[in-house]
Formats: sequence, C-alpha cells, structure tokens
Amino acid sequence: MPRIAIVYHSAHGHTAHLARQVCAGAREEAGVEVERIEAASLTARPDALTAFDGLILGSPTYLGGVSGTFKTFMDATGRLWRQQGLKGRLAAGFTVSSLPAGDKQSTLQSMFVFCMQHGMLWVGNPILPEQHDGVPEAEAANRLGSWSGLMAQSGHAAPADAFSPGDLKTARLFGRNFAQTLLRLGSVQSVAEVA
Repeated sequence: MPRIAIVYHSAHGHTAHLARQVCAGAREEAGVEVERIEAASLTARPDALTAFDGLILGSPTYLGGVSGTFKTFMDATGRLWRQQGLKGRLAAGFTVSSLPAGDKQSTLQSMFVFCMQHGMLWVGNPILPEQHDGVPEAEAANRLGSWSGLMAQSGHAAPADAFSPGDLKTARLFGRNFAQTLLRLGSVQSVAEVA
C-alpha cells in the first residue's frame, strides 16, 4: 500500500491544524496509508523518509520563507540528496501565514526547489477558486488562488483552528488530490512493469 508522510513544523498550532485537514483528505482515498510527522523529529533520522512514496511538506511562512525548524530538517537531508534516496517520490507543499499574501509563494518555492534537488515529482494545487462560481469568498475552495501548492490564512495570534471554511475545504481537497495522484502513478508504474 502506498505510504504518504505529511512532514510539518508548527510553532503555534496553525500549520498542525492544516496538516490534520490535509491528512483527513488524503485518508478519504482508499488504498493509501497516511502519517503526520513533525519535521523536528526527522532532523536526526532523515533516512526515515525513504519508507514513504509521497511527501507533503508543511511550514508556516516566516519572513518570506520556511521556519527555521523546517529549514533545519531540510538541511539534515544532505546525505539523502547525495545518494538521491528520495528520487522519483511524489511531493507537494502547503503553508499558512497571517495575511492573505504574506509572501507564501516564496515558501512554496523553497519547498519546490528542495524537492527538485532530491529528484522528486511535484504535485501542485489543481483546485479551481470557487468564488468564481458564486460561492462566498470565505467558504470558497482555493480562495487565495494558489496553483503551486496549498496556501491558507489564519489571523495573527488567532486560535490554531481559526481558518476560513474555504481554507479547510481546500486542505482536504489538496490531500485527497495528492493521494489520488499517487495511486494513479502507482497504477501506471504497475502496468509498465507488467509490459
């Protein structure tokens, strides 16, 4: 059964709450195992990532990039990079900041570059913004219009679960899309191996 790791850092609980929603969405798809892992716990054991077929990375956006804790985790994978131990795995990313823009794009780009250096395959966010179809903005999936990954907003100093319903819906759809993509690629690979 394909395995997905949702690797995240969350200082105040917002990114952890989003990770739970992404996880719930991925688990809606039968035939995958999903595990949430705090990035700091992998710093001393990055080889644990090789047990997974897909990685969904999550970090808050701090000053236009991933958090220091998440960057430390990324840097700890140097030996895996030299060995190309993650090559061919599926990857995606999500982030949250307190403002609608908040330079979240640069956080996703740093995750993307990290995954490309490891030879991974990136899955973006194909969810169409629902406010174009008349759904109220706060309830609309992909209300922030991000295609490279999942972006969400939670007010500064707000409770960890204080997200708009649309951002939570997007997180679940994002997780489910990732799981579906992983299963599709697995089916293609199985057919190729038989041929």
